[in-house]
Amino acid sequence: MSGVILSPQHPLSAGLTSDSRLVRAYRGERSDATPVWFMRQAGRSLPEYRDLRVGTRMLDACLDPAMASEITLQPVRRHRVDAGIFFSDIVVPLKLVGVDVEIQPGRGPVFGRAYADAAGVAELTAIDPARLDEASAPITEAVARTVAELNTTAPSTGSGQVPSGTATPLIGFAGAPFTLAAYLAEGGPSKDHLAARTLMHADPGAWRALMDWTAELTGRFLRTQVLAGASAAQLFDSWAGAISLADYETHVAPASAAALAHVHDLAYETTDASGASSTRSVPVVHFGVGTGELLGAMHAIGVDTVGVDYRIPLDVAVERVGEGVPLQGNLDPALLAAPWPVLEAAAREVLRRGEAAPAHVFNLGHGVPPETDPTVLTRVAELVHEASA
Repeated sequence: MSGVILSPQHPLSAGLTSDSRLVRAYRGERSDATPVWFMRQAGRSLPEYRDLRVGTRMLDACLDPAMASEITLQPVRRHRVDAGIFFSDIVVPLKLVGVDVEIQPGRGPVFGRAYADAAGVAELTAIDPARLDEASAPITEAVARTVAELNTTAPSTGSGQVPSGTATPLIGFAGAPFTLAAYLAEGGPSKDHLAARTLMHADPGAWRALMDWTAELTGRFLRTQVLAGASAAQLFDSWAGAISLADYETHVAPASAAALAHVHDLAYETTDASGASSTRSVPVVHFGVGTGELLGAMHAIGVDTVGVDYRIPLDVAVERVGEGVPLQGNLDPALLAAPWPVLEAAAREVLRRGEAAPAHVFNLGHGVPPETDPTVLTRVAELVHEASA
């Protein structure tokens, strides 16, 4: 792909988010306070979300621009976090190109059939991923609506003041090719992702075709969000922890790199205080669950920041990804239900260990549990800002 400069109206180009805590951290700089946001902050733990979603199926909510935007904004308003994460689902691009998939409450994505052999993969990959571009209007509109409101908001500082000249950035969201392939091969959720792992080795040609296709589709989905106004892009590989490092490097990493290539060519122009101009790329983050052994390889696919789950301390993660790499994470979500003194001590410990990285974005080591008291999340966000200010 040839390089593309984002429009002057894009929040990064307009200087609204380019110096925000989040974007600065993603490029390896520390600012007035450690930025914080929470994976799965938009949705299930919020009563306002549950009220809004009554009678609306998950994928219908994702494809309703007004609803998706409102859900994205709800935790930003409530918690005063440093970023919004676009409310969507990793199977949305599959739905948009015509794949038979629904999200069943309490179970997750369920497909009309499994794509676990060469014939199934051939049927699936006959769908042109470029169809997504023609069907992405709901995504573009939802992002634009969200960004328009986020451009008028900024997180509070430790003192409760709002930094001048910064808006709250939106993070674009997409599932990594392996995680999509794991669902597709199984036809739905799985505990061990055996169907995907079997296909990977039993029919490497079909596996490559499946991964190439999912990479193209999810890469286009991520690119659409950035072009519409997202200031960063995060690729979630929820199930990559199910495979070995060797299998990741051989059978997964090339597809993840190909997906991110759809964002890597997007850049924006900025001018510093002295008037000197420069061109910067859109920051890219990669996160996986149970991927402590894969962190170095995950960084090597070409990302700025690596997300770390709750299983290893951040200072240990620094040793695995290499010096100079910003990290994101990694409070254990289970601690959100612990007594406040226990939770506070754990959050402070995450901040302390995060000092080993050049920059740190405070987050959970996985998503917000549905039963979480939202006032606890607000209190954690305040603590992070105050303790790091």
